[in-house]
Amino acid sequence: QVQLVESGGGLVQPGGSLRLSCAASGSIFSIDVMAWYRQAPGKERELVAAITSGGSTNYADSVKGRFTISRDNAKNTVYLQMNSLKPEDTAVYYCNLKRGALRYWGQGTQVTVSS
Repeated sequence: QVQLVESGGGLVQPGGSLRLSCAASGSIFSIDVMAWYRQAPGKERELVAAITSGGSTNYADSVKGRFTISRDNAKNTVYLQMNSLKPEDTAVYYCNLKRGALRYWGQGTQVTVSS
């Protein structure tokens, strides 16, 4: 079993920055892919960024050049550095761990970008 706990959300003005963290507990394997998803009101959950244990990453087009995902395997923690935030980035952000066909989710952290 894996537990994921997110932190770092909050209210920020447009153009500002936030750093989200996701700490994973339980059995974490090198094959696990960790990712951040987000869900805005009235919209479907969407992939924001993902990273393998080897450091390979992929990003949604909407966040490329602004967001950076990173991973500390020793601490079982994944981060999402979000810069140049826009109002359309407002959403609940969820940490996700993918292991084959299994998916684990955190409880989510709210990010609100507003002046």
